[in-house]
Amino acid sequence: MTLISFVVPAHRVQGYLRECLDSLLGQPFGDIEVVGVDDASPDAVGDILDEYAARDPRVRAVRLTENVGLGPARNTGLDRAVGEYVWFLDGDDWLAPDCLPEVADRLRATRPDVLVVDHVRVHWTGTATRSAMAEVFPEPPGEATFRLADRPEALHLLHTAWNRLVRREFLTDLGLRFAPGWYEDVSFSYPVLLAAERIGVLDRVCVNYRQRRAGAITRTRGDRHFEVFAQWHRVFRFLDARPDLAPLRPAVFERMVWHHLTVLGNGERIAPELRPAFFARITADYRRYLPPGGVPLPDGVEGLKHRLVAAGRWRTFSALRGVNQARATARGAARRALPVARRAARSTRDAVLREYYRAELRRPIDPTLAVYAAYWYRGHACNPAAVHAAARRLAPHVRGVWIVRRDRVDTLPPGTEYVVAGTRAYYRALARARWLVNNVNFPDFVRKRPGSVHVQTHHGTPVKVMGLDQQRYPLGAVGMDFAGLLRRVDRWDFSVTSNSFSTQMWDRAYPASYTTLEVGYPRNDRLVTATAEEVREVRDRLGVAPGERVVLYAPTHREHLPHYRPPFDPRRLLDVLGPAARLLIRSHYFQDRQGRARRHTRGRAMDVSDHRSVEELYLAADVLVTDYSSAMFDYAVLDRPIVVYAPDREAYALARGVYFDVTAEPPGAVALTFDDLLEVFRSGAETAAEAERARGRFRDRFCALDDGHAAERVVRRVFLGEPA
Repeated sequence: MTLISFVVPAHRVQGYLRECLDSLLGQPFGDIEVVGVDDASPDAVGDILDEYAARDPRVRAVRLTENVGLGPARNTGLDRAVGEYVWFLDGDDWLAPDCLPEVADRLRATRPDVLVVDHVRVHWTGTATRSAMAEVFPEPPGEATFRLADRPEALHLLHTAWNRLVRREFLTDLGLRFAPGWYEDVSFSYPVLLAAERIGVLDRVCVNYRQRRAGAITRTRGDRHFEVFAQWHRVFRFLDARPDLAPLRPAVFERMVWHHLTVLGNGERIAPELRPAFFARITADYRRYLPPGGVPLPDGVEGLKHRLVAAGRWRTFSALRGVNQARATARGAARRALPVARRAARSTRDAVLREYYRAELRRPIDPTLAVYAAYWYRGHACNPAAVHAAARRLAPHVRGVWIVRRDRVDTLPPGTEYVVAGTRAYYRALARARWLVNNVNFPDFVRKRPGSVHVQTHHGTPVKVMGLDQQRYPLGAVGMDFAGLLRRVDRWDFSVTSNSFSTQMWDRAYPASYTTLEVGYPRNDRLVTATAEEVREVRDRLGVAPGERVVLYAPTHREHLPHYRPPFDPRRLLDVLGPAARLLIRSHYFQDRQGRARRHTRGRAMDVSDHRSVEELYLAADVLVTDYSSAMFDYAVLDRPIVVYAPDREAYALARGVYFDVTAEPPGAVALTFDDLLEVFRSGAETAAEAERARGRFRDRFCALDDGHAAERVVRRVFLGEPA
């Protein structure tokens, strides 16, 4: 019999589900099964589960035809589980590495009905906080099992389903199921502990409990939080049916009151207008379930809260809460005083321009103005350029203005209207634009005006981790202000993505309430629609002779190793490629921006780092050589050979972090050393059947939406308001 069945319900967690599943399947313990339940999720959850089930026989994917909620979805998984123990893990959480062998050893050694494991809360800020296990058990309970009557303090452990493994036969005999509705853990977790004859505790962090910035029920206001009362009523009905558990009733009552007050005190759950009614329900339950003879009251403020609840004194309770909030506000103001003082020291010119910007914000929005920018004002490029071109054709009433650095003005196409960054015209355009389109973020000072529309187009399918995920890789996040990043992300109305994988990763890296436009990449439209004549013209401009084979080498940069360059000898590669070959070398734009690009030509090796259009280089190239760059996703649209050259893959993944291993799921041949790279071209592996099959799989996964109409789809949705 399988030892552990993981039941993983999933709804709107596409950005996190892969990490969850990888954390289970990558453990150094294989006697498991994973039952993934797609609770009619409107995103890619079902496809992800199917993908994992297709490649790992331990995974079973279940798709529900309608959304039933977390509790019933868990029941569906439970009905299909075959393991001796069941572990309910939410689709946005993940297991700590290498924890399963220890869990399995404890299960086999003690055979508990319930084994509780420790966890940490991993916040979206990157910080982690320990659970209360050390406070609940000041002295570790060790390996011995116990009944709740012997250790009633175990009720103070977090009442979730995912921090405990339950023996499946015990659960079946008990007849316990998850109830529908919110707070479904309450009416499951407490009865499980109450009924268990053998409870074990493993003092080892096993679960990373994700504290999501957006989309979590615990951070959602509404009247559904009143469902907590019905869940606690189920707990007491369970107690009523078990007279042998009567001695535990006071401890359960105390926990109920604590939970109700916790929900009430969370401003992100109960709106102010609902708090009096919620408090009245707490009072009703207090009086209904108070054990005969009462209960000892907690000390201090908590005891006062109990007395006010028992008496139904909402006004006094609310006033007490207001005093505590005022104290917290005063402490926060003191902490903010220093940054305010620092901001006051800005230069006079900057202060004058910012004041001008604030004045322009008070003027009406220009209903025809769209502002475009790309790569920190480096010029007319990437997805914004493609959207601009489509808007000029499909929405001629929209006036497009580009923001550009002064030293890049001469790179703009003739006739392009522009403003220079830092000028009065620049601040005026940012303040009054109806639409603001960028492939990176606008500066922090930019306000999101009511009625304005911010479009984040991004500039690549992510291989390396981005956004909040960089917090786990300090070497790749040097100097990052993550709080500032999230303020910028909160301005987005639309996020343009090229494929489902990008959508999933951006959901996780940039959690906010924007609308995703999964439409393909506008900048790739040109690759799809280019004619043979256009390709010839591009090659002619680059000086490529007819019949020459062009290899484009485009590595990414290494933020954690600013002076590192992958080992690459153009002369040796050209010797292998032969006399009818041309090598184009393009540095990453970060290096270009910092003035480190080599702008020179050496025979048949050309440095094209300053070429204005990377799309033209793609059209000119017969083969792409790259590493962890998003270039491979764009170039794959052309269905031409790609070689992944990744000599530092392990170090890069460890220091910078990657979303997937491009050497394991490549778009073509793979080389891990420069000698390997030479051998790829010497042997013809880049065009072999195996490389073509790999490229086909890659294109199916990442390029399906690139049909030449992505920019049009963006314009119709954003500028013309047409439905998706």
